[in-house]
Amino acid sequence: MNVVAKTETGRALGDAFAVVRDRLPGEGKIADQRRQAFEAYERSGLPHRRIEDWKYTDLRALMREVLPLAASPDDAALSRARAVVQARAIEGVRRLVLVDGAFASDLSDWQDLEKGLSINPLRLALEAGDEIVATQALASDIANPMVALNGAMATDGVVIDVADGTVLTQPLHIVHVASGTAPASTFTRSLLRLGRDAGVTLVESYLAADGAKAYQTHDGLVIAIGDNARLDHVRLVEDSVDAFNISSATVSLGAHAHFNTFGLTSGGHVSRYQLTVTCSGEGSKVETNGVNLINGKQHADTTLFMDHAVPHCTSREIFRAVVDDRAHSVFQGRIVVRPDAQKTDAKMMTRALLLSDDAEADNKPELEIFADDVTCGHGATTGALDESLLFYMRARGLPEKEAQALLIQAFVGEAIESIASDTLREVAIATAQRWLQARA
Repeated sequence: MNVVAKTETGRALGDAFAVVRDRLPGEGKIADQRRQAFEAYERSGLPHRRIEDWKYTDLRALMREVLPLAASPDDAALSRARAVVQARAIEGVRRLVLVDGAFASDLSDWQDLEKGLSINPLRLALEAGDEIVATQALASDIANPMVALNGAMATDGVVIDVADGTVLTQPLHIVHVASGTAPASTFTRSLLRLGRDAGVTLVESYLAADGAKAYQTHDGLVIAIGDNARLDHVRLVEDSVDAFNISSATVSLGAHAHFNTFGLTSGGHVSRYQLTVTCSGEGSKVETNGVNLINGKQHADTTLFMDHAVPHCTSREIFRAVVDDRAHSVFQGRIVVRPDAQKTDAKMMTRALLLSDDAEADNKPELEIFADDVTCGHGATTGALDESLLFYMRARGLPEKEAQALLIQAFVGEAIESIASDTLREVAIATAQRWLQARA
């Protein structure tokens, strides 16, 4: 077994990268780029609570080690993946499936593309020596060890290009499926580039096939949104109960661009989603909304870095957490307003609902403002269900769990309503209802 990280220190084994390097696409400068990213990870190893950004999510204690790379999916794995993909199918979308870190062409709709749309597996681009794709897709924040590790180890992903003026009528759906019955890790990295005046809806789903357990998903997404373009993004995490999901997204907006994103985490044992958004062009708008629905001993961390680098940009961040049993929800949100970013309008609000005395929610909203002509604010609240409302509904014959479910739905509804697509809004509602039904 090729273990990438030691349990006691979190540091990568000296020869681990060399062992798996033959499975990683790309040679020459691409291979050098991977090696540098791996060395950046190796210098620090798994992050721990003494690092401020990881204060509430200590991977040395929670994850302990990075598992060996998952094997390439065989026919049996693809069959298990097909079953769960069909069970969670969304009507009217173009589906792109990654199984155990590999692009599954037979399960994907990547032929007969509409005009202005290009889709290619990342592996093929890297094997062809496309250094532009490699530079953009595998670029890693070396200060973040898990982003660096993902860039070093990524085996596949999808590269999506949308030409200037192209507005896709059909949403794109990237489906990540873990199918292996043995503990293993997957590393994927995808790239989405939107041209000027383009419009795209992107959905990401994380699913576990029948029998998949104790796996680790390490995913990265790099997005470039051109001037006057719009991206609507929905992210749904329904991993198995003992899975780990360590994912990141890096988004850059051009002038007068619009980025609307919603994330819902209800699965997995430990999850960490790191979202970095940079307003690089004036007049851009960002809307980020997220929900954690967790119970048992789940740990779900959403970390947001919102960078206002230029003037006249707007951002809104809304996050909701519903935490039951001994689960632990984390939200870290930082808004930075650069000295040149005058006329910035940025607001952040996070609310947590605790359903048990043992539940925990850590909310840390931050503002770093270096400009003087701005409108910025943040807030955080934590509380329990309203007992008077519960009494009112129970007095009218509703069972306690059903009454709680109605109040929870109302609590998370503001975030879910931010989804622009009616179809995808219903998908998010159905995902939340599955969690509520399992809790009942």
